[in-house]
Amino acid sequence: MVYLRQESLKGLKLYKYSGIDHSLTSKYILKPFYNNIVLPCFPVGMAPNLITLSGFTFVIANLLTLLWYNPTLDQDCPPWVYYSWAVGLFLYQTFDAVDGAQAPLGEMFDHGVDALNTSLEVLLFAGSQNMGQGWQTIALLFASLCTFYIQTWEEYHTHTLKLGVISGPVEGILIIITVYILTGYLGGASFWKQPMLSTLGVSANVIGLLPPLLRDLSFTEWWLAQGSAVVGFNMIEATRTVMRVYNKKQNEMTKEERASDRNNNHHPLLGLVPFFATWALVVSYLLLQPEILTAHIVPFVFFVGLFNAYSVGQMITAHVAHLPFPYYNVMTIPLAFGVIDSLGPRLQTLEPAAASLLFGTNAPPAYFRLGWPSALGDGVYQVAYMFLMLGTAIGVYGSFVVDVIVTICDYLDIWCLTIKYPYVEGAPEKKKESEPAAIANSNAAATSTSIPSTDSTATQRRK
Repeated sequence: MVYLRQESLKGLKLYKYSGIDHSLTSKYILKPFYNNIVLPCFPVGMAPNLITLSGFTFVIANLLTLLWYNPTLDQDCPPWVYYSWAVGLFLYQTFDAVDGAQAPLGEMFDHGVDALNTSLEVLLFAGSQNMGQGWQTIALLFASLCTFYIQTWEEYHTHTLKLGVISGPVEGILIIITVYILTGYLGGASFWKQPMLSTLGVSANVIGLLPPLLRDLSFTEWWLAQGSAVVGFNMIEATRTVMRVYNKKQNEMTKEERASDRNNNHHPLLGLVPFFATWALVVSYLLLQPEILTAHIVPFVFFVGLFNAYSVGQMITAHVAHLPFPYYNVMTIPLAFGVIDSLGPRLQTLEPAAASLLFGTNAPPAYFRLGWPSALGDGVYQVAYMFLMLGTAIGVYGSFVVDVIVTICDYLDIWCLTIKYPYVEGAPEKKKESEPAAIANSNAAATSTSIPSTDSTATQRRK
């Protein structure tokens, strides 16, 4: 399948990275650490994308320990497991931050890896809280993926990645690292299931002043409440920013320009519809198939994570290539079929009650029917179909990644994981570069968490 056609590559010439990072932690602590200590540890000829991919391997290692010690997300692990999660996530953040100046492919590669890490980190955090296989883990997944989707949606419409004073890629990750360390130090994830206020020593008189709903909330439930507030705030702020940019653009454009602008045919808020429509299907599917929720949530999280990574990947591709906003995700088809197939038998169970309500004691007419039989069946067949959806997601997202990387590398005359024209000290510069390679170099810019090096050699190796 072709995801990025040759005629769409001309938009890469217009690409120019723009990012704003207001994080004080990043400015005064992390950036000096990356520039002065971390960057000199990497080989001069190591490609930025390879640095990003190497950092992701630490998250994979963390996931493997989770699946070995806590596959049901409700068991305590040895303390060293939680410490290893903290180290792995910190190394991932560090590698992601020092991958240097990148051209369009670099931003896409970086964001794609971040999208995958988001869903995997949900499982790790759920394991660190003993959330188990249930709605708490799904709520955490929704909050994390929603934040990432909205941030990418905002970047598509504003052409700028904006990180606030407190942001997920910086302070958010550091908070999660701290939670992992505390989980190991305090003896396991079961600690977080205690009521937070009484455990922290808040007096009973003060607790009694709070609404009954808040008095006995556990640490984990407070995390979820805080996350819900952050998601709501981010959504409001992102929407305000997008609408401000959209209205300004509308006011500056003439009628002829509006008619000819292919990226201006739809209101930007429509870009949020695919995400929430998908999650309506996700929640419906889990309500109709509770066995997936309570016994097979880990592979289902993998499926939803790949689903979101594909949607985000399409947005990033459209952003760097100046293409129309992508509304369609082919993975919606198997998920929607799963919902429809599961809904039929449920409606059949309601048929006697509906007939009694509509026709009273009279026999319902022969044509009166509710629901339809399941084409998949029950039990193991539904579980098998969920794994089939996961396999489809792996195939679709894998083919998307390969096609986009190969297409852009061919067009820009670059390699993905190695530097095609490495810098050699003392060697004469190439007199003439091909146009695509020149575009790649001229458009190179730091990614959202990338830290430009002040050292000239380090800067040259990233080009």
